[in-house]
Amino acid sequence: MFGSRSRTDGSGTAVLAAILLFSPCALLAQRGPGGAVGGGLAGGGGLSGPTGIASGLDTKDDLKGFHEVLALQASGPQILQYNTMLKITATATAELRNLREAAAKENRAELKNRGPSLKQAVEAMRNANSEFLEQLSDAQKAGLKENIRRIARLDSQLAQQLRALDGQVALARASLQQIIASAQELDSTLASFQSEQLDLGDEMSIATTMTDQPVSFHLQSLKSLLRFENQSVTTNTVGTISKGAELAGHSTFRFELEADLSDLQQNMTDVLRAELNRSDSCGEEIAVQTAVLTPSSPASLAVAQLHYERWACFGRGMANEMAEGNGTIEVKLTPAIKNGSLCLVPEIGKVDAQGLVGDLLRSGSLGEAVRDKVAESVLNVLLQATDYKTMLPATALGSVMLQRLGFEGSGAGKLSAVLEGDIAVSDDKVSSLISQLKAAEAGQVKRQTVAGQTSQR
Repeated sequence: MFGSRSRTDGSGTAVLAAILLFSPCALLAQRGPGGAVGGGLAGGGGLSGPTGIASGLDTKDDLKGFHEVLALQASGPQILQYNTMLKITATATAELRNLREAAAKENRAELKNRGPSLKQAVEAMRNANSEFLEQLSDAQKAGLKENIRRIARLDSQLAQQLRALDGQVALARASLQQIIASAQELDSTLASFQSEQLDLGDEMSIATTMTDQPVSFHLQSLKSLLRFENQSVTTNTVGTISKGAELAGHSTFRFELEADLSDLQQNMTDVLRAELNRSDSCGEEIAVQTAVLTPSSPASLAVAQLHYERWACFGRGMANEMAEGNGTIEVKLTPAIKNGSLCLVPEIGKVDAQGLVGDLLRSGSLGEAVRDKVAESVLNVLLQATDYKTMLPATALGSVMLQRLGFEGSGAGKLSAVLEGDIAVSDDKVSSLISQLKAAEAGQVKRQTVAGQTSQR
């Protein structure tokens, strides 16, 4: 989940804060024996006691942290270079978003044109980042070595992922699903890369254009209920929305929703029974015995055990049993985003059954029916649980670009779904959006407080 980030500027305020943080005693006079305030020279009753040994912490220890912070602080030229670097990173992010939109629209011609622009933007970003790190002082490089190491690792990943995506875009035979998957992977790494750049700026006490507003807000949670005949499934979804890069004429925001699907897991058997069970005296009888849904990140895996019978009627309606047996079938559900819509790609996996039942589950109508009903049931719950149009403020709905959908496992094998997306908000609406987010977050905290007081009574 996203976390809030606060920043300080590079002025004297940062220095004063550092002194207060790392040297709280530096601004207070120390008292010698008998309560006298020290103020003389050493040996004359100043900071030393009667033995000549200083009381309290050594001033070198007091100022150690302060000097470390001071050594990392950016110079004026470094601040200018850093902010230029962030703008170049924002341009690369925008180019990647344009390419993903072209892929989502299945526009091959636009994809081919976007490929070189993205490559140029990412390479410019990497060069700007490398040049900024090169000009750091030796003290800064030593103090920021962990930040630099993480950035270097992500830079290497970006280079590899960009080569793969560029090759796929250039090849006419590459599938759109391959391109979309590679673009999603690059987007995730690029977001981490940008986050590390911001962390580096924090360590160097560099202000950014995001200092005037909080960068992350909690969205109002969403509880939903979906019925399957006599069985109901409830979900609870929480989310955050975070302010990202500022581009020409608009700002970007990223939202993340996490839906708890554990109730669907607990009731999967009854849900699938409602969708699949049938009893035709002159046809098929299907009885779901058990159904289990587990995370297999980024997919999920459904395993169903069922009993199957086939009957035929001859003459005066006498029913004769033609086949009977039990079977187990696995269905893998891979989430995807296609043309801006959420979908699941179901695949039949391992089948444990003999004879006709085994044939029908592996490649016949029975296996197809189980596969489709499993996917349909889970997708119906997923769509309701990740209804971002209900959770996001109206101002944020102007330009939403869904980025990633995936299943994840939490404690004790519980299943959750995570949806991420980007929003482009025009500059004239940013203040309105942030005001709506603040009001919604404040209202949510108030409701939680009132609920807590009520429960205590």
